[in-house]
Amino acid sequence: MSALGRQNRDDRRGPQRRTDGQGGPREGGTGGTTHRGPSRDSRTREVQPARRVAFDVIRAVSTSDAYANLLLPGAIREAGLSGADAALATELAYGTLRRLGTYDAIIAQAAGRDIAEIDPPVLDALRLGAHQILATRVATHAAVNESVNLVAREAGRGASGFANAVLRRIAARTQEEWLEAVTAAARSDDERLGLRFAHPVWIIRALRRALAAEGREEELEELLAADNAAPEVTLVALPGLAEPQEPRRPYAPTAFGSEGGDPGAVVAASKGRVRVQDEGSQLVALALVGAQPVVEGERWLDLCAGPGGKTALLAAEALRSGAVLDANEVVPARAGLVRKAVASVPLHVEVAEEDGRLLAVDRPAAYDRILLDAPCTGLGALRRRPEARWRKTAADVPELAALQEELLTAALGALKPGGVLAYVTCSPHLAETAAVVQTVLRDRDDVDELDAREVVRDVSQHPIDLPEPAGGSGHVQLWPHRHGTDAMFLSLLRKRP
Repeated sequence: MSALGRQNRDDRRGPQRRTDGQGGPREGGTGGTTHRGPSRDSRTREVQPARRVAFDVIRAVSTSDAYANLLLPGAIREAGLSGADAALATELAYGTLRRLGTYDAIIAQAAGRDIAEIDPPVLDALRLGAHQILATRVATHAAVNESVNLVAREAGRGASGFANAVLRRIAARTQEEWLEAVTAAARSDDERLGLRFAHPVWIIRALRRALAAEGREEELEELLAADNAAPEVTLVALPGLAEPQEPRRPYAPTAFGSEGGDPGAVVAASKGRVRVQDEGSQLVALALVGAQPVVEGERWLDLCAGPGGKTALLAAEALRSGAVLDANEVVPARAGLVRKAVASVPLHVEVAEEDGRLLAVDRPAAYDRILLDAPCTGLGALRRRPEARWRKTAADVPELAALQEELLTAALGALKPGGVLAYVTCSPHLAETAAVVQTVLRDRDDVDELDAREVVRDVSQHPIDLPEPAGGSGHVQLWPHRHGTDAMFLSLLRKRP
């Protein structure tokens, strides 16, 4: 098994002690489970707060399947970090998690052993150290010393000697030299790309196919690099309730950028009428509204609404146009987030907590517009959810695609004749996007696919690059490398009058 494939192993599995004496740094111990735990001296070693926060988040992701984007903001506040320290903690946590597979391959070579033979806390500290050494401006001595101190606190002085040796070996080469070293043993071009750009091979192949459907396969490496870049913070000004500030974003008329720092103060000052939301998410919601003129008294539905960002935007648009909006979210905690999101809009939004398939069946031909933001792999938001690429597998796709088809079929049943449905996923995977629409529409003669590209161009403030997909479909696929947004997919479906 390649080093890239090993990140899917359970890192809580007990490692084995090396006894063969072959290769690998041996100073101060093995870094395996044979240590006796932190000594009293090692517990007193100080670790800079930003690195401690980043390490704690990485450990939570490794051991508890935590989500870094949900955990990190609270950890930063609890530690009292602000300004440069908060930015450092964010870069260290997200950057390490994004490139986990690549760092594991490098650590395996530098240590001379499989990463499964390294204690999980030690491995996470090595990952954090490798990221600082190879991909940041942190001084090498600081990266090594702080990471060694982390290991000493977590696993004892013996393990810290092992970590020191591994990190010094990593520091002896540049990032490019290490990439050449770990890709030399790759068994295919896709595995080589996976190691260089820190993406599992199955995701690389899915992204290539999606780009090829637009005739843009040559953009693959640019897309992979964009997935590893920290996204700029984008905010939405709910239309009719707030005004976008500078700098404006190029496409969605509601979108603007953050001037830096924590956007929480801006959100709080607006009483929720300004909020953080990707520009691509804004565009697909606005496209549903712009697909055809709104008639006062229309009834709209956000079928899979959690966590509520698009719901709030639709609520503001419904308020302006005299429409009624319902929402549904099957997960109670996420339904609570939807209620919180729409609280800033002076419009009553009924939020149900049902299986979307059942709710839609129970409300035949009830809605003029439906947003179906279907559950998906989330491959379009890898910039924002750094650990997601290592958690999902190709085996997840068929089950999700089946659910998407069932939701879309049910939602079309809840659509009035003449009504419009926006089928949306935060994934460019063809099995979750064009294939779902094609499968559902194959045996139907009462639904037409609109040209979503034309609608999005009309909504957009500036020209937007939307090539025609293969097969003449009118759907839209947004991309982080091309549009600076998450890779949102949009198909607009109109039921015939």
